[in-house]
Amino acid sequence: MRVGEHGASATGSLYERIGGAPTFDRLVRRFYEGVQQDEVIWPMYPAEDLEGAIWRLSAFLQQYWGGPGTYSEERGHPRLRMRHNPFRITSEARERWLHHMHEAVESLGLAPLDEAELWAYLDRAAHAMTNTFD
Repeated sequence: MRVGEHGASATGSLYERIGGAPTFDRLVRRFYEGVQQDEVIWPMYPAEDLEGAIWRLSAFLQQYWGGPGTYSEERGHPRLRMRHNPFRITSEARERWLHHMHEAVESLGLAPLDEAELWAYLDRAAHAMTNTFD
């Protein structure tokens, strides 16, 4: 039951329901704690610009879930497939990404329906980014 410009429903946007920017920032920082220890996917991330990567993912997720449009204002359309195309994202890399993201999502202690909604999107997005099938 979506109404309003940012997909707000009768119960508010997911962004509002789970606590806004601070919650997404916690999610992304926890995710990157795991990624930094992962020999499969860490090489794909900009170690020299980790704070930038954290900001980009958090800002994107905030915007997607009904928060401010800062991501698009600063970076343009998300173009997720295009931005991820330079990297070999195999099924193993996807599963490693999902593992770390799942741990991060669970660490938030969200209401079950909010967690399920967030996780369903993250799972679909991860599968959509897979671009190497060998």
